[in-house]
Amino acid sequence: MIIDLNRKMMESNDTVAADNRQKFRQHQVKVINLLGSPGAGKTSFLEATLAALTRNYKVGVIEGDLATALDAERIAKLGVPVVQINTKGGCHLDGAMIREVLSQFDLASLELLVIENVGNLVCPSTFDLGEDHKVVVLSVAEGGDKPVKYPRTFLEASAVIINKIDLLPFTDVDLEALKNDLLSINPNLELFPVSCREKQGLTPWYEWLQAQLKLPGEEPGSHGL
Repeated sequence: MIIDLNRKMMESNDTVAADNRQKFRQHQVKVINLLGSPGAGKTSFLEATLAALTRNYKVGVIEGDLATALDAERIAKLGVPVVQINTKGGCHLDGAMIREVLSQFDLASLELLVIENVGNLVCPSTFDLGEDHKVVVLSVAEGGDKPVKYPRTFLEASAVIINKIDLLPFTDVDLEALKNDLLSINPNLELFPVSCREKQGLTPWYEWLQAQLKLPGEEPGSHGL
């Protein structure tokens, strides 16, 4: 008899992720799984988002990395509750890792939990964590071929942040061609070209995120960003 260990691992993860999702919904917490390559600017993008978001929303963050707590320290400086997960060589977070640290948050007091996954465009897209949305940060400095080379990551996503657009003059990336490639993989993607360094293009992203956070019966824009 052949035992498919990969299938058993994924089934086990999906069971845990479903439990996580039930817990999040019980507490009315929206969850974003933030993906992207090392150096794409995930943490800088998250810092810019939190700077706007935490004025009106209660947010928690889980930071995933192979080693160090450098990113968690950056987030903590914003006054946001944050927990670091070090995978010690693992290329992604999984549902069990998330479940293990949830007790360190007061979920009843949160409206949004952001999980910054390990820097990788392959493994993290495969593992459900119980999130509502996967959001991918893609830097133009990585080149324009990443969507067609790593399509599953973008197929699973709700939104793509096309980061570092201030560097476009110094790359050979065709922004419109990049957008077309992304939409050919997933026509439902929301695309947000931004520059965290120059604070460009962030307002449409804030508005989209606010729409996702709206609770049943809440008036659109009642929190404001």
